[in-house]
Amino acid sequence: MRKTVIALITALSLPLALTVAATPAQATGLDDVFAKLLVKQVKGANVKKHLDALQAIASANGGNRAAGTSGYNASRDYVANKLRKAGYKVTLEPIDFVESWSENSPPVLDVTAPNPKSYVPNDDFVSFQPSPAGDVTAQVQGVDLTLPPTPTPTSTSGCETADFAGFVPGRIALVQRGTCAFVDKVNNAAAAGASGLIVFNEGQPGRTDAFPLDIGEWRAGIPMVFTDFAVGNELAATPGATVRLKVDSNLVLGTNDNVIAESRFGDSRNVVMVGAHLDSVTVGPGINDNGSGSAAILEVAEQMALYPVKNKVRFAFWAAEEIGLLGSDQYVDSLSQAQRDRIRVYLNFDMVASPNYAYKLYDGDDSDAVGSPAGPPGSAQIEKQLEKFYGSRGLPTVGTDFDGRSDYGPFIAVGIPAGGIFTGAEGIKTPEEAALFGGTAGVAYDVCYHQACDTIANINATALDVDSDAIADSVARFAFDLRSIPARSSAARAAATMAAQSVS
Repeated sequence: MRKTVIALITALSLPLALTVAATPAQATGLDDVFAKLLVKQVKGANVKKHLDALQAIASANGGNRAAGTSGYNASRDYVANKLRKAGYKVTLEPIDFVESWSENSPPVLDVTAPNPKSYVPNDDFVSFQPSPAGDVTAQVQGVDLTLPPTPTPTSTSGCETADFAGFVPGRIALVQRGTCAFVDKVNNAAAAGASGLIVFNEGQPGRTDAFPLDIGEWRAGIPMVFTDFAVGNELAATPGATVRLKVDSNLVLGTNDNVIAESRFGDSRNVVMVGAHLDSVTVGPGINDNGSGSAAILEVAEQMALYPVKNKVRFAFWAAEEIGLLGSDQYVDSLSQAQRDRIRVYLNFDMVASPNYAYKLYDGDDSDAVGSPAGPPGSAQIEKQLEKFYGSRGLPTVGTDFDGRSDYGPFIAVGIPAGGIFTGAEGIKTPEEAALFGGTAGVAYDVCYHQACDTIANINATALDVDSDAIADSVARFAFDLRSIPARSSAARAAATMAAQSVS
């Protein structure tokens, strides 16, 4: 097959180059030709060979491939070597993660004015893990608080940058639990110039006490604590309250590498980015989560390495997803706005071979009108492209929310359209889904999710094969034709931000 591809590319390369340069609209036929060829080349059996290799790596390295372990490093080297052999330009991009965190002494939260008072550590409040060390005394400023509490958890305090309008830099931000991820509140507070952060519970039954939290975020660089509702409510009700906030911690960072590979050909001003996280959790080898996505995009990358694509294709194998999307988050954070704008689509593949699978596509247009909102402009087109492939095989699909649990999160946060495939994790398969996809209703899509039994025996070969073909089809089509994806501009980014805020 490889000789056939080389012959085909040799025959097409000169006229293709002329066609792309002179009449881009005519390239639409080539996306179909190369998509069908790539689907034919990408075989589930070859994807399974990559999974066998990842299982062998885990077995030889303590049973896992988690961030900071020899198993992850061996997985990284395996993928990087395969990509280099195929002819890609491969970059190992270092990212940081928390290797260890401990406290030397209990945290301090004392009101110093107007009425001095000391709160009890590990009772009234606890340190966020992994909060950096810090000792600040400053006035507290509440941020978009919901007081008194509402009957259901509805606080959006600190979830949007707009919540911090009027925040005085140097003050300690007081925000309330609810709605969005804690990390969003942390990042927004730091961006507003907060010297420290106090998050308090909401006040509804069952959501009043302080309890230990590990949010996997330290880059804000400010001390952080989590308090019960009574403490937060008291601080919010005290005009001009000034507190001393101290966290006495040891934070040790480790380094892992994202593996980034770019195609030889294609316009670098128009990048099709394809990603999957390479790390596992510490308790198991992570063959479905997410060896399956990594193995599938690796096979796609190998088979299309010689394709004379019109648009640059960039494959990313993310480090440290399991401890907070750290690889993708730090990657996106490192890009300039111009570099972000060049990424026209981001395709994410996380768990594509769940044993009790459903073919779930990220709901780019929010067609179900529940849960998370639509993705950035262009996300709906990605979903439709994937739907078209499954439809061509007479296969149903269902939508799944952009719930922030995988590596598309940092991309959609900056307005990059995203989409992809997910076959389910710890969620329970519904009777309706069992009627569509087979399998067993009332049972998790993956009963071994984040467990030691997520081994090579924990994959569904049919789902792996079909989803690998779907990945091949979508990557090839966008590699040759991005006309359906709207170009991004400052005006479009502003509109997308406003739309997201209005939904929140």
